[in-house]
Amino acid sequence: MKALNQLKTFQRILGDYPAETPLSKFLPGFYRQNKQMGSTDRKVASRLIYNYFRLGKALDNIPTEDRLVVAEFLCNTQTNSFLQHFKPEWALCVGFDIDEKVKLVRAAYPAFKLTDVFPWTTELSEGIDKKAFLKSFFIQPDLFIRVRRDHETLIKGILTKADVPFRDEGNGCLALPNGTRLENLFPQQNGFEVQDLSSQQTAQFFKPQSGEAWWDACAASGGKSLLLHETEPNIKLVVSDIRESILANLDERFQNAGLLRYQKKLLDLTQNADPVMHDYAFDGIILDAPCTGSGTWGRTPEMISQFQPQKIEFFQRLQQSIAQNVVKYLKPNKPLIYITCSVFKAENEAAVDFMVEKLGLKLESVRILKGYEHRADTMFGARLVRPN
Repeated sequence: MKALNQLKTFQRILGDYPAETPLSKFLPGFYRQNKQMGSTDRKVASRLIYNYFRLGKALDNIPTEDRLVVAEFLCNTQTNSFLQHFKPEWALCVGFDIDEKVKLVRAAYPAFKLTDVFPWTTELSEGIDKKAFLKSFFIQPDLFIRVRRDHETLIKGILTKADVPFRDEGNGCLALPNGTRLENLFPQQNGFEVQDLSSQQTAQFFKPQSGEAWWDACAASGGKSLLLHETEPNIKLVVSDIRESILANLDERFQNAGLLRYQKKLLDLTQNADPVMHDYAFDGIILDAPCTGSGTWGRTPEMISQFQPQKIEFFQRLQQSIAQNVVKYLKPNKPLIYITCSVFKAENEAAVDFMVEKLGLKLESVRILKGYEHRADTMFGARLVRPN
């Protein structure tokens, strides 16, 4: 009976869910409208809907409840009442490794193909292990925090006292179970920033020097700026974004982190920025470019089913336009740090080729940050220098 009720709730959520809306925004509203659902009911419902979307485009011609059972089997390592009710023979095998589980799914559904989960593998950046990347969609990514140097002992102590398991990734990065209620453990949220492992690793490209002027051109909520400031506090910082509301969030985040000296600009960088930026020249520019976000779809698997491949070309043109408009504010022999959270070569290697061939930059270093190997997002980073 419990499993049947869980299925009915899942079907209601899926029926009410509007396309192009993140699940993280839709589900809280659904639960507010259904206050009779307890915390356990909400937790199970969230697991079912997220796991369902983790199948991506695979088996999209079979009944919804069958797809859900397949997803529950592939995405869980411990049995649950749902799987025991609908597929008891699979429930006995839920602890098998993913390759063995895929074989069992194929035996029941010969049409199942791993490549159908994310059917754009021909577009992936060089160096991405396609099979490992595809299998990573069946694993929920961890929650990562970046702990400031003088707070590490305190943060670890609080987590240990609360029996919250964590994994130390080094350089102040801790991995926590997804869903950890940090606001309950740290009401003030001082001493750390929520930031994905791969995002933290982009700091390797920065190499700022004391007294330099840096521009975070597409700053969003300021995660890269905070990372830059942690690396070298004595810099002159300018941040910009096209969205006024997100810059307001940046202000609050900077204040909480103690970053108080910076300039803020509201800019559309697809347009000429000279009216605002004509007097500026920078020792470093961070271009965390707008992109498909395909490297983060392990966290937002609903995006796989919503994605249209023509968006790759849209973002490629957008990135080229922005790069062309920001590079002229870079001093000679100084770096532009190009970052995306995309796995598509058109947004990554091709963007670097454009900046080298069309904008005259010199490539110094490049790397795919393979988050799929660490229960994290997959990102791309490159350090390019403007020749004298």
